Amino acid sequence: MRAGVASLTILSLLLASCGGGGGGSGGGGPVTVTPTPTPTPTPTAGCGLATRQAFAKSVIDEWYLFPSDVASGVNPASFTDVQTYIDALVAPARALNKDRFFTYITSIAEENAFFNSGSSAGFGVRISYDPVSQSVIIAEAYENAPAFAAGIDRGSRITAIGTSASNMRTVAAIVAAEGTAGITSALGPSDPGVSRVLRVVDSAGSRDVTVTKANYDLDPISDRYGAKIITDGGRSYGYLNLRTFISSANPQLRAAFLNFRNQGVTNVIVDLRYNGGGLVSTAELFGDLLGRNRTSSELFSQTNFRPSKSAENDRHFFTTQPESIAPTRIAFIGTGSTASASELVINGMLPYLGTNMTLVGSNTYGKPVGQIALDKAECDDRIRVIAFATGNATGQSDYYSGLAPKIANSCAAADDLTLPLGDAREASVRSAIDFLAGNACTTRIADTSGLSAQSLGNRTTAKPEMLVSEQPRAAQRELPGLF
Repeated sequence: MRAGVASLTILSLLLASCGGGGGGSGGGGPVTVTPTPTPTPTPTAGCGLATRQAFAKSVIDEWYLFPSDVASGVNPASFTDVQTYIDALVAPARALNKDRFFTYITSIAEENAFFNSGSSAGFGVRISYDPVSQSVIIAEAYENAPAFAAGIDRGSRITAIGTSASNMRTVAAIVAAEGTAGITSALGPSDPGVSRVLRVVDSAGSRDVTVTKANYDLDPISDRYGAKIITDGGRSYGYLNLRTFISSANPQLRAAFLNFRNQGVTNVIVDLRYNGGGLVSTAELFGDLLGRNRTSSELFSQTNFRPSKSAENDRHFFTTQPESIAPTRIAFIGTGSTASASELVINGMLPYLGTNMTLVGSNTYGKPVGQIALDKAECDDRIRVIAFATGNATGQSDYYSGLAPKIANSCAAADDLTLPLGDAREASVRSAIDFLAGNACTTRIADTSGLSAQSLGNRTTAKPEMLVSEQPRAAQRELPGLF
């Protein structure tokens, strides 16, 4: 399939969330240290700035989904790097909300390391800023990463940051002086060996902990809570939390659905609340695993390029897998960090389940477009360019404002950071179970404007403001709030 694309060394079709360059959205045990994924290519005459800028422009000219929304007359000599030049070229599309920093330059080796195994460097937590308590709050912690090994987990708060015990600054003071960008600066670069002293407040009290960033592999489905059976009110529900759409998620998805199938589960909670997207191929597998009762003539998703590249258009019909289930009802959990490949899965199931599925939580990000990758290998340059739009069986592909307006029975619920993910008491999981049990939702997501977090039943914040690095690494683009 897509023979033309393959011949041009375009790599994976990607549906990912955040951009960079100052934009984007709103992610115990030993640390697993893996080789640093970022290469140090030998400079060559072919890697000068002008040559790299020319390569980026050639990619945009040939593949950009919105060719009429590319600026003309942009002088590359006016820019000191490739990304700001790209930003200027696609500025008209961004002004129309079509490309929210989705077209960018990245490292080939760094991105490959992430999509193959989830390899990244940092503390290994997803963080948001809570203006009420003026602290950083941990939304999620990855098991093989330094922060979790230091006892930092979901619900922990960071109230002060320093490079040593003698120069700790409170988060409140940092934000007062520099805004939330000061927090990401204080946490330091995502490089192995970078250490910070963090004042952590949790159920055990307050303590200062020194945490050193390291390379680690991100587990797409947590061994702690990622796939489980929840028994509530005498009924069994499948719960699946997918962190990101990378290739190493595929066998884990198959194993989770096989367990659901063996247990006779047909009511499923799919928790994508922090999932910023990733590989289209993994999203298609996800759809197949939800399609045991679908036929090979029924369309799950469609991928459409610009008219001049229509030969690359693709249709994915349901392909039943040995592990597939036939869901009776599905409750998807989402937030503003739910984007792209996550939205593709939700949108793809909507024509078949209708009111037997819902979106719980808050509105999704709104990214019905995706990137292809073209490489200038000698420079370790990969241009990710918006090149295609996605749609479902009815052609619905206009959800730039998120999916909640498309789902009539969406159900507003908080992201309760005081409780573990997958806990039946957690606000979004509780609302999902209620839907699956046939109970009516009290408040639609579209009706939550102006409601307080307390009115949604959350003891922290209904919509955590995920912090985004000004210069995101590959993993940070797909996992909003990752540090």
